[in-house]
Amino acid sequence: MRAVIYPRPNEVTIGEVPVRKPASGEALVKIKSSTICGTDLKILAGKFPGTRFPHIPGHEWSGEVVEVGSNVADLKIGDRVGNEPHVGCGFCPRCLEGLYNLCFNYGKAELGHAHIGFTVNGGLAEYCACSTKALHKLPSNVSYDEGAFTESVGVALYALERARVDPGDSVAILGPGAIGLVAVQIAKKAKGASKVILIGTRDERLRMGTELGADGTVNSATAEDSVKEATQFLGGKGFDVVAEFAGTEEASKQAIQLARRGGRVVLAGSTSPGKNLNVDLSLIVRGHLDIFGSLANPKWICEKGVALISNGSVNVKPLMSGDYKLEQYREALDAFQKRLGGSYRVMIHP
Repeated sequence: MRAVIYPRPNEVTIGEVPVRKPASGEALVKIKSSTICGTDLKILAGKFPGTRFPHIPGHEWSGEVVEVGSNVADLKIGDRVGNEPHVGCGFCPRCLEGLYNLCFNYGKAELGHAHIGFTVNGGLAEYCACSTKALHKLPSNVSYDEGAFTESVGVALYALERARVDPGDSVAILGPGAIGLVAVQIAKKAKGASKVILIGTRDERLRMGTELGADGTVNSATAEDSVKEATQFLGGKGFDVVAEFAGTEEASKQAIQLARRGGRVVLAGSTSPGKNLNVDLSLIVRGHLDIFGSLANPKWICEKGVALISNGSVNVKPLMSGDYKLEQYREALDAFQKRLGGSYRVMIHP
């Protein structure tokens, strides 16, 4: 099969590799849609410690089941599926809690762990064999392109569930990328938030947030101005829930400053090491804040995410750009890096 291959950091080739037969508990999926996101750039640069080169990337994709291994009862040939990247070992304490994204046996394929597109080969190829634990059936009204957002919607949904967004809550979201824009929709349409304010630094992305349901947007020159302007939507009060998807130190600091006393803050953007948070601790202690970290999409929450796409609570179509083949991966990567046509998610169709 043809596949995108990273032979070593900062190198890309398109080559032929064998199709791996599905093992017990696995399915072989013919990839229909795959995407590029910012994490793929970190993997390519060799900044993800669990990746071994040569490597086939791709952790946001969908396709059709064309073969199943033994001991598979939940999927059959012909099923349309979207994927999530994390597959835990299944028996460590975190996996038994449903937190397979925090598996104690991370990177140990011999013990059943897989991080698809990170520690094992992913879906920027014609086929991908993986555990059926990572595959979610797509309803008939969800296209393959929409199904490739299974992981992104799961990330946004899990972060908001970590922060316990309730009907009537006021919510501030920092970071108008693909996941932040999905979070706007979930907070407003699925969780019933009374006010959803989107904060970022790119006007065109903030406009997209308004189109997708944000009650207001903020793009200010300084963090202090952003906090002041955002809270003006609430008459100067802080937010019940603040969700950060920007992945910067400044955004995380703003998130804590935006919360009301007794509020909840979820930090989900800074998944790579090296960033530090410098904040007055009294804001947290005297503010009686709940601070949550949120990583990926455990507890099979992607199943709920697919349902939100299906019932219209989340519209991912405006977040798609491009129609590239595998052979055009370098062009697609360039389009994503330069944000051509918006490029929230660049679509590749093997």
